Amino acid sequence: MQAGGDEAYFIIPISFLAAPAPYHPGGLRQNMEFIGFIQKNLLLFGIALVSGGMLLWPLLRRSSGGPWVSTLEATQLINREDAIVLDVREPADYAKGRLPGAKNIAAADLERRIAEVAKNKNRPIVVYCGGDGRSGRALEAIRKLGYERVVNLTGGYSGWKQAGLPTEK
Repeated sequence: MQAGGDEAYFIIPISFLAAPAPYHPGGLRQNMEFIGFIQKNLLLFGIALVSGGMLLWPLLRRSSGGPWVSTLEATQLINREDAIVLDVREPADYAKGRLPGAKNIAAADLERRIAEVAKNKNRPIVVYCGGDGRSGRALEAIRKLGYERVVNLTGGYSGWKQAGLPTEK
């Protein structure tokens, strides 16, 4: 920008006013080479896509059915605040093994039977399943019934077992 007296004006290089550069055929050749590379290495790209999806899946899953707590946080809720532990798996799975002191209400019966195990709506509830997403749906249903302190156990029953924490039959 140059100033001359009271006026200011911009100097625009002439190259900006020229027509755009013509299409360069070398770019097409590079694109075709890249497409050929992808076709030759389709398995590699497929593996990369699947592994990337597997890395993102836990993040996407955690965005729903929460809040989530780790096994350590769940243990603290149980020991310090006398949280109710609620297993929403089917009774047959519950009979094979469960968290200590857990109550079982199958996800299908939850709305009808939740008051049996959780009379105080301010008491914390730790919900878990076998890892198939039922606990997230159960958590949402329990919250709709007015229970506010409901959390979902990350990893469910299998996560608890992998952490080496006690179970009962």
